[in-house]
Amino acid sequence: MPTYEEFPCPHCGRTIRRFKNPLLTVDIIIELHQPNGKQAIVLIERKNYPFGWAIPGGFVDYGESCEQAAVREAREETSLEVRALELLGVYSEPDRDPRHHTISVVYIAQAKGKPQARDDAKNLGLFTAENLPAPLAFDHARILKDYFQRKINLKNC
Repeated sequence: MPTYEEFPCPHCGRTIRRFKNPLLTVDIIIELHQPNGKQAIVLIERKNYPFGWAIPGGFVDYGESCEQAAVREAREETSLEVRALELLGVYSEPDRDPRHHTISVVYIAQAKGKPQARDDAKNLGLFTAENLPAPLAFDHARILKDYFQRKINLKNC
């Protein structure tokens, strides 16, 4: 059964129903090759609630595809231009974001360059499976577990 809110129209007073739908977001696991030959991922420390370290990402704008949103959010939060977007998965647990119900389309992307914390990012760092920061925001610990497990599975093929 659909969930909706009812409120009076400010012009005529009639009851208006607004459906409460989950909000669509994207997250981008950005892979960067380091000078030492190892690969790391870019995580941001959030400037706003909920605080903690997070995979760069954000809300999909109206009229924008998920892929376009991923490229935009990566640029806005890390100053990196990403390429080779590959779908990791879709994460939709209703409590994954303490602010409201969101659904995240999660991509893996490649990038070159020097990342810089911008927009909603208070700080930025490069991490591997062995040195992930804490706390991780949202359900990003689960997403990163899936990502690193996928990397292991691909390596063993």
